[in-house]
Amino acid sequence: MTSKNLIQLPDGYLNRTPIFQFILLSMLFPMWAVAASLNDILITQFKHVFELSDFASALVQSAFYGGYFLVAIPASMVIKKTNYKIAIIAGLLFYIVGCTLFYPASEMATYTMFLFALFSIAIGLGFLETAANTYSSMIGPRQFATLRLNISQTFYPLGSISGILLGKYLVFQEGASLESQMANMSTEEAHAFGLEMLQHTLQPYKYIIFVLIGVLILFILTKFPFCKPVSEKEKATEKSAGLLETLKHLAGNKKFRSGIAAQFLYVGMQTTVWSFTIRLALDLNPDINERFASNFMIFSFICFFAGKFVANFLITRFTASRVLFVYSIIGTALLAYVSLVPNMTAVYGAVAVSMLFGPCWPSIYAETLGVVKNKKYTETAGAILVMSIVGGAFIPAAQGFVSDLFNSMQLSFFVPMACFIYIGFYSFGKIKQKVAVQVEKTA
Repeated sequence: MTSKNLIQLPDGYLNRTPIFQFILLSMLFPMWAVAASLNDILITQFKHVFELSDFASALVQSAFYGGYFLVAIPASMVIKKTNYKIAIIAGLLFYIVGCTLFYPASEMATYTMFLFALFSIAIGLGFLETAANTYSSMIGPRQFATLRLNISQTFYPLGSISGILLGKYLVFQEGASLESQMANMSTEEAHAFGLEMLQHTLQPYKYIIFVLIGVLILFILTKFPFCKPVSEKEKATEKSAGLLETLKHLAGNKKFRSGIAAQFLYVGMQTTVWSFTIRLALDLNPDINERFASNFMIFSFICFFAGKFVANFLITRFTASRVLFVYSIIGTALLAYVSLVPNMTAVYGAVAVSMLFGPCWPSIYAETLGVVKNKKYTETAGAILVMSIVGGAFIPAAQGFVSDLFNSMQLSFFVPMACFIYIGFYSFGKIKQKVAVQVEKTA
């Protein structure tokens, strides 16, 4: 352990939170946020350089979140065999390797190679999220698990803002929009111009590599508590659960399945709103360029950051489910406005809805993990929750398909609106369950 006064309880939680380790762990959350927000830049850049449909451009997110999906179970097995720290170090190493693949991708200048680089980055991020989300919820007293994860997630928007700023100044250039510039070029000129623009996509990842190396060194040098759900004495006598046994157990847990669905749709909703906000702004006002339109994403992440603080404050006074229910009602109304009002105020509606994303991921994650009562299934349950991030691969592609189908980016925002409606029903169901438990206790 990291301190003589730090005690690990049988369920894996600690008697108190080691502050330095918790801060260092929370530093990981902006690191994967940087990569995720850069995808929003790449979608806009690739659409015009590679002349893609909205559906095809959304495959950036499909490659990215598909990597998360495939690596989550292997990451959980690494955690089970070793510990959270080893999984985090592995994730940082894979992340560094993925970023270096942007060097050959920018030289080869093919859409497929860029997707492969993003997929490789996602493998590292899958390790990081599988370990860090569960670890953050467990590295302290059990009763503060949701609040602790919400606090760690508060750092996420800082990475998102950093990613957009890197994209704005290193990827997007001054002048007219890419579409306007390339419309007046010959085929040969457009090809040469596209190659030049692709070189700019490498720049943000150069800086990310240096930061990742620094974070990796800190993790290697710092001692962390294990936070495993079984004490050493119990480990010697209790047979650990196999993968098939764990999957069968979790599949039979209705509350767990409901949480997975909510997390799938939430991640998809958040990803698709952020993926297409820049495009929405460019569609509604053709006179602006990509660099200017990226300001709306900066505003979105500032709203997301502020919304997390508000959510953390509210969660200390109300249950996370009640906060999430109210947020989902407001969010549904805002996305309806975005879909139906044909002027630039719709873009501000898309920006404002980011404020309501704050409590979604950590609240759904911690509550869903909490319904797994047998803690020998915790690591795999956390991995499956991370696998639900694959919603970010499907929902943006669905919105891109709707946009192409109706030739309207604005109408396609009904897709994330439908996701928020489901989250509202999910959180309302959680409220009813808790009320029923309280009634049963007082009866």
